[in-house]
Amino acid sequence: MDKRQVAGALEEIALLLEIAGENRFKSRAYVAAARAIESLDRDIDKVVAKGELLTIPGVGKAIEGHIRTLVTTGTLPYLEDLRARVPLGLRDMMRVPGLGPKRVKDLYEKRGIKSLEDLENALESGSLKEMRGYGETLERKIREGIEIAKTLSDRFLLADAMRQGHAVHDDIAQHPAVIRSALAGSLRRCAETVGDIDLVVATADAPGVMQAFVGLPQVREVLVQGETKSAVRLRGGVQVDLRCVSDAQYPYLLHHSTGSKDHNVATRARAITRGLKINEYGLWRGEELIPCADETEFFRALGLAYIPPELRENCGEIEAAERGELPRLIEQTDLQGILHNHTLYSDGRDTVRDMVLAARERGYRYIGFTDHSLTASYANGMSLDQVREQRDEIDRLREEFPDVGILQGTECDILPDGSLDFPDDVLASFDFIIGSVHSRFGMEEDEMTERVVRALKNPFLDVLGHPKGRLLLSRPGYKIDLGTIIKVALEQDVAIEINANPHRLDLDWRHARPFLERGGWVSINPDAHRTTGLDDVRYGVAIARKAWATRERVLNALPFEALRARFRSRREKLAS
Repeated sequence: MDKRQVAGALEEIALLLEIAGENRFKSRAYVAAARAIESLDRDIDKVVAKGELLTIPGVGKAIEGHIRTLVTTGTLPYLEDLRARVPLGLRDMMRVPGLGPKRVKDLYEKRGIKSLEDLENALESGSLKEMRGYGETLERKIREGIEIAKTLSDRFLLADAMRQGHAVHDDIAQHPAVIRSALAGSLRRCAETVGDIDLVVATADAPGVMQAFVGLPQVREVLVQGETKSAVRLRGGVQVDLRCVSDAQYPYLLHHSTGSKDHNVATRARAITRGLKINEYGLWRGEELIPCADETEFFRALGLAYIPPELRENCGEIEAAERGELPRLIEQTDLQGILHNHTLYSDGRDTVRDMVLAARERGYRYIGFTDHSLTASYANGMSLDQVREQRDEIDRLREEFPDVGILQGTECDILPDGSLDFPDDVLASFDFIIGSVHSRFGMEEDEMTERVVRALKNPFLDVLGHPKGRLLLSRPGYKIDLGTIIKVALEQDVAIEINANPHRLDLDWRHARPFLERGGWVSINPDAHRTTGLDDVRYGVAIARKAWATRERVLNALPFEALRARFRSRREKLAS
């Protein structure tokens, strides 16, 4: 049980309490506790073991007991009771963007709406219009939100799936009968969201491995149990499917279980043209098995270079592998520093010094600070006095840590008219500027596109932050013509961020690839609001790899002096 799972359980309790009509201050207490747990820089298991829960701000005696029960047993009767009191359909409705606990409760009590189906029927009949506050704009948002909820209700963020998947894999890999093993499926391809997790194991004792698998402590429910195939649902909610084969069959099943459907179809078609046949148990010439020790040999037998898992989407990877033109993809070790980070100067949880130390411990050679801008009241945006105060602190830290490059930037709001949220003389005082949209998401596509285009043409802008503004499994992002944005970013030589926050992963890899192919620069940033958030950069690297990114086109893979020279040259062009 990790801190995010605990925080998620506390947040669910808060929502269910609101729907159930409990005192809202009680609900808010659980929200506050969830935020405190999520911001911990220690393992929650260790905090519980040491009896230190009550030292965490916002964690009172009752919540402490619930957390202890959840962490030590993996279940929480209090949460299960709340779930039983609130109809499942209402919980489904909570996933609809535009509907919060109050509206869900209102719809249930006043119209008897207790499921997505009921909600759709009410929209079609027009009965929602009779309720106060339910105008056409809200109805349109609810319709769009229902489609999102239907599509994504059984999916999990890449980060959550990785955490749960690796925990299961690590436990199974220790079984004495396991020869080799790997996670597969969309998780291995690093898709932004994951429906279920595939685990492939080579063993001579499949029944023994299966028995150990279904008996893992993190398993909540056994869905299917067989001698070579089993499926379970974890306490975290995700389904894991295990396949066991012999060691000789392992490379073929691993490839089959990893590739997207389209990639596997294209691979089989290529095999046929070469007089071969592929299935999940082998590569065959007639009845003769072509032995392959691993996936590298499997691809070689098809006349291909090894194709990294992230690329197996049938987006040209097979043709590039045939020509020997697959790029050397960016790796996390290629990153020299990270540029999008927040501190106590805006809505971050740690000091500038703490963040510098954390970056240094992780081997980064530089770090950029981008606290929010002037009018960003939602995130405690910096006043002009705070900008100067932070700059003075950074100057002192540069002397204290000469081995770490420290840059002062800002995540500057792109205002509705496309201007940046600091005067030009203040913008000029920063080392670099990230510009992001944080307001008026409901703009029409042409308005939003023009808004961002104007910002891109501002000579102070160095990086466009999370360009779609999406929150995975929650908010689809604003309407914007990314084709136009990419074109203008290329013309203005503005980098586009791949925001590594697990809820964002924005710019989408499907758009990042054509931008990179046309000579664009991306910046892979964790958007860290605490020291532990620096580690989220791994998810951004995964998305960059799916976009075929190389280190030569990643801004923060540049050495520090080269990065500073790029930023300075943009300022010099402005001055000239």
